Amino acid sequence: MDSTVCAALAVRDFGAGQTAAFHISYGQRTEAREKQAFQAICERLNIRTRLMVRTEFFRAIGGSALTDRQIAVPEAPPEIGNAIPVTYVPFRNSHFLSAATSWAEVLGAERIYIGAVQQDSSGYPDCRPEFYRAFNEAIRTGTREGKIRVETPVIGLRKAQIVTLGLELGAPFDLTWSCYSRVDRACGSCDSCVLRLRAFEAAGVADPIPYLPAPATQSS
Repeated sequence: MDSTVCAALAVRDFGAGQTAAFHISYGQRTEAREKQAFQAICERLNIRTRLMVRTEFFRAIGGSALTDRQIAVPEAPPEIGNAIPVTYVPFRNSHFLSAATSWAEVLGAERIYIGAVQQDSSGYPDCRPEFYRAFNEAIRTGTREGKIRVETPVIGLRKAQIVTLGLELGAPFDLTWSCYSRVDRACGSCDSCVLRLRAFEAAGVADPIPYLPAPATQSS
């Protein structure tokens, strides 16, 4: 949902005709569902310039519950973000941004929006502001003209604030998908689902995507 809010911001600021959308499938459990969401979101926002690519090496490398089927996706702990979870894909965002920067050079684009969030997050190290400052320096020194810049417009916002901003922008939350493990109904128990559900609840609105029924509680 964070990336969708960034897409809506880009469309607002530059227009759909000047916005290009980039999607990477990297062997994650829900890649087909995320690809479906990407296409639908682009249609809703009227973004016509799109690029979808797939990379195989994350699955070969393993080490993450998102890409290694032998590692289970855990339920969210009571306190999310106190430790880097097993759903962290090692150095993933650097690869995403490298590919996006290459495409930006070809397009002549000067801004790359990414929905990285530090507040209310799982604690991934490649979602920290200092990572993006360093990456922008790498882009400045490693590209033809050095004018491309990564923007992280929601990195300092609470998740509930992102929901509120998305609603103001008309972001199509009903088309987004955040669950780490399921493609039919969101599990409601992984880090991503829990953070999302908390955000919509704090914002005072219902999350529009389908979830598995909550387990029945036994009375004493």
